[in-house]
Amino acid sequence: MALSCRGVCRGASVILLYGKQPVGVKASLFTPRLASTKSSSSLWFARHYSPSQARHGIGRSIVSRLKWANEKYERFLQRRFPRFYDLYNTFMRGFRLLFQDAREVRKILTRMLTDSTENQNLPYRDLEKLRQFRRDLIKAIPLVIISIPPFANYLVFILMYLYPRQVLIRHFWTPQQLVEFQGVYHTQRARHHWAIVKGMESTSNSVQDSRLKSRLMELCSKVRSGVHPVVSDVHAVRTLFSGPPLGIKRMYADQMRHLCPLLFLTPRLPAFWIGRRLNSHALELMQLDRSIVQLGLHQLNDTELREACYVRGLNPERLSPGQCREWLTQWLQFSTHLNESETSLYLHCMVLLTVNYPKHPRH
Repeated sequence: MALSCRGVCRGASVILLYGKQPVGVKASLFTPRLASTKSSSSLWFARHYSPSQARHGIGRSIVSRLKWANEKYERFLQRRFPRFYDLYNTFMRGFRLLFQDAREVRKILTRMLTDSTENQNLPYRDLEKLRQFRRDLIKAIPLVIISIPPFANYLVFILMYLYPRQVLIRHFWTPQQLVEFQGVYHTQRARHHWAIVKGMESTSNSVQDSRLKSRLMELCSKVRSGVHPVVSDVHAVRTLFSGPPLGIKRMYADQMRHLCPLLFLTPRLPAFWIGRRLNSHALELMQLDRSIVQLGLHQLNDTELREACYVRGLNPERLSPGQCREWLTQWLQFSTHLNESETSLYLHCMVLLTVNYPKHPRH
């Protein structure tokens, strides 16, 4: 009897699936009935265990085993090395937050390209996410460069442990470190507050208009005496900050260098470069202010309120959410009426409208 090629193939598939040949039956002498039975079994197996499902099953098994091993390792660290576990847990949480931010930024940029949306038309939270992520990347780049050479990662871990404020970005700080480090940074910029006020007083001598000169001196005197000025006091001298002598392109280099710490910028750059950086950062914050107004100040939660106050020069550590909201309301009343040529006034008010808050104004 001639061999059926179809029957041989089916018999071979059954042997491959079941691992052994049926007893008393040779692959070359399959009967049609037996071949049909084995073929249906083969089809059932292939239907319920496709290669893609098998791969997914193996992948899920590997992931579950890795997760179990990781949880066991974390319990071991927590039990035997609690201090190291706190550090390890902080780093792992930081990486998760960083990757989460990266995914959100990618979605924002993709949406901007798809919808042809300009940067200034983005909602407040998207603008703030892009701003903060860019700052985080700039701070993280030196650490990444240091870690490139072989075995340099050990040096990086030592630096991260000894100098977390200088080396790490905010994702890798504990909540206690976040409060502590923000206090340190605010103290550093507060050292320049009175130098900025003194610079304004010195510049007033070059003001030709006696009325504007007296208003500027009165504003500086109020701030020096501990009075929190109102928005009308600031707007009364706004023309001095769009041109000479206090415009962003007309003020003295020393005054610009004192303004740099307000935005956490380095003053160790040429004056023309400092002026450009100050102007671009001020314009960015002014755009964020307009986005807050469009969103509605009541939409911000307490964390967002505190962060918005801190970025604009106010230390919210000892302020209540109500005080933060009150100050930010005043700030928006001031900033939303400024033109792009008045970025210098915006920067100076990060001192004028913050240094004495929450003291009440004198009438």
